[in-house]
Amino acid sequence: MSEKIKFPTEMVELPSKGKIYPKDHPLSSGKVEMKYMTAREEDILTNQNFIEKGTVLDKLMESLTMNKFDIKDVHTGDKNAIFIAARVLGYGSEYKFMYDDKEHEIDLSKVDNKPFNVDALTDEGYGTFEMPSNGTKVEFKYLTEKNIESIDSEIAGIAKLKKGAAPEITTKLKHQIISVNGDTNKNEIRSYVDNFLLARDSRAFRIYEKESAPDVDLSYTTEDGKEISIPITVNFFWPDL
Repeated sequence: MSEKIKFPTEMVELPSKGKIYPKDHPLSSGKVEMKYMTAREEDILTNQNFIEKGTVLDKLMESLTMNKFDIKDVHTGDKNAIFIAARVLGYGSEYKFMYDDKEHEIDLSKVDNKPFNVDALTDEGYGTFEMPSNGTKVEFKYLTEKNIESIDSEIAGIAKLKKGAAPEITTKLKHQIISVNGDTNKNEIRSYVDNFLLARDSRAFRIYEKESAPDVDLSYTTEDGKEISIPITVNFFWPDL
């Protein structure tokens, strides 16, 4: 009988439109096919080993997506879209969560992807930015979980060698910037970040990267006017956990 059962699937539109991935990547189409959640996925959500390791949501995504790819190569904004789709397909669009000791309720089916300007990308899917103080042009990539792990690993290594040193901003910039005025040499990029990148330019770039990155609009305004972000945790899928 199991051979006759076919699980329904849905196509989910990604905030990045697939433009930040290599052309041969399964997500370069800008869509991902997902199956509806089953009891098997509930086993994943309640797996204490996954929860303790912090891998439970990645394991869930691996199980639900029909296209096969390395979960760590997916941008955070696209992950958020996949998780929201999984929640709606699994348990419906009504979502209740606690904030400031009050219960809030939203309709997840009304949560939209943020506008993403693909025209500002290079053919390779990199972002572009011109430093406001001197016009220096940089190309940069929107970071994935794998990129962030590499950054965190380098920061931890520096902290071990130099006690108290944790150059988070510059290390992230060195990994994120792909070229400076067309120069892709990694040593030159690192030198630029360490010696020539002005603080006001660094801040302007970081603000632009955050605001321009593909993502889902997770903003929510409480009754008393506070702007918060809709929490996506294990409880997002199963509030009774």
